[in-house]
Amino acid sequence: MLGKMKAWILASLLLFVSTTAFSQEKDGKLKIGDSLPAFTLNSETYGNVSPADLKGKVVLVTLFATWCGPCQLELAEFQKTLYPLYKDNENFKLLVIGREHDDAALAKYNEKKKFSFPLYPDPDRKVFSLFADSAIPRCFLFNKDGKLIYSSLGYGKEGFTALMKMLKGAL
Repeated sequence: MLGKMKAWILASLLLFVSTTAFSQEKDGKLKIGDSLPAFTLNSETYGNVSPADLKGKVVLVTLFATWCGPCQLELAEFQKTLYPLYKDNENFKLLVIGREHDDAALAKYNEKKKFSFPLYPDPDRKVFSLFADSAIPRCFLFNKDGKLIYSSLGYGKEGFTALMKMLKGAL
């Protein structure tokens, strides 16, 4: 019985990993070397961000939803580790974008979470659709030339460590 259970768990894990890799490849719209898509973020809370604001900066775009468990882990790690290191670096811009959320929903969410970085709304998935068709959390790191140098789907410690190394090198 224990052997069958181990085999089932292993098969389930392999299916999950292969499905995740396939879905990332299938619906990811950007590949390494692609340019940062042109978009504008409009927030009543944090102001607007346009392509001109990002020119010459290292830009980290992360796409999340308030109900997504892995997104919560990723954002908590941003708050604890990434943002304190780079928030005052004028060559860096962090764009945390709430897929299908408006300013009011993000404000209510942040009352509980107390993130110190801005949360930008994307209520109609207009920005999200420039990056992918589905699946979150997603991170995209662009260098000062606006070229994609790192992307990830999901959240894990190894991926976060790789992101931090890429970010440090890009700055």
